[in-house]
Amino acid sequence: MELVQRILQHPKYKEYLKLNAEAEKDRKFCCHNLQHALDVARVAYIISLENSYNLSKEIIYITALLHDIAKWKQYSEKTDHAEAGAVLAEGILRDIGVQDKDIEMIKDAIKNHRRKDEKVSDLSKVLYDADKSCRICVECEAINECKRFKDGKKPALFY
Repeated sequence: MELVQRILQHPKYKEYLKLNAEAEKDRKFCCHNLQHALDVARVAYIISLENSYNLSKEIIYITALLHDIAKWKQYSEKTDHAEAGAVLAEGILRDIGVQDKDIEMIKDAIKNHRRKDEKVSDLSKVLYDADKSCRICVECEAINECKRFKDGKKPALFY
């Protein structure tokens, strides 16, 4: 998982995580930090295995690490963090030597990680499911204010 290590050491990746942390320093809801990205990666890999998707562990981890790198842009510029994240991710992916076909697949999954429908790729599906299921909402003190549960549904530990 050499490419994963390169992302973790990449100056832009570190910068984006710091920008997320600064933007979320007073946030009472879930944050979009390295711990969240690693949780998503682990859960996405399990989902991929359980569903017999033919996805590389390294590609799953790369995508999960990068999927929320533009949350700070969402707060500061009111942009879609998934769209902006795909743009930011491309520079990092090129810098670390990811192949063009994999860059496009990763960017697509990042762009679509907030959608759940049949038209998205398997990588997008596992990222979506992992992103939703890795939060421990049942322990959250701010759950009654969280927009995820405005529809009245009870939080589930697993989706």
